[in-house]
Amino acid sequence: MIEAADIREWRDHDVVDSGGHKIGVLEAVYVDTTTDEPAMATVRTGMPTRRRLVFVPVDDAIVGPGYVRVPYARALVKRAPWIGTDDVLPADGEEAIFQHYGMAYQPGTHGERQLARR
Repeated sequence: MIEAADIREWRDHDVVDSGGHKIGVLEAVYVDTTTDEPAMATVRTGMPTRRRLVFVPVDDAIVGPGYVRVPYARALVKRAPWIGTDDVLPADGEEAIFQHYGMAYQPGTHGERQLARR
């Protein structure tokens, strides 16, 4: 498991898939609100004039010199739900991210968000 403080140090480093193909650049980390452990990261992708942030789970990520390797194919990550570079993840958009990766979505008992940006 990557510690929350550690993964923030990798902001602006390359995010690569299991084959070493560059997906984009690590923009931010989202933690699980119940555990405060890193759960997702946003990856900056696209052309300079059309940037966007896609979400990728970081549970099984491996940190190396200058990169963060995620166990997902580049094509899968690039098709993930996304937000604009100046946007905020809407609460009703969280579930789609988890579904995209085949993960269970568990909001709080009173409908609280599962993800929080750190």
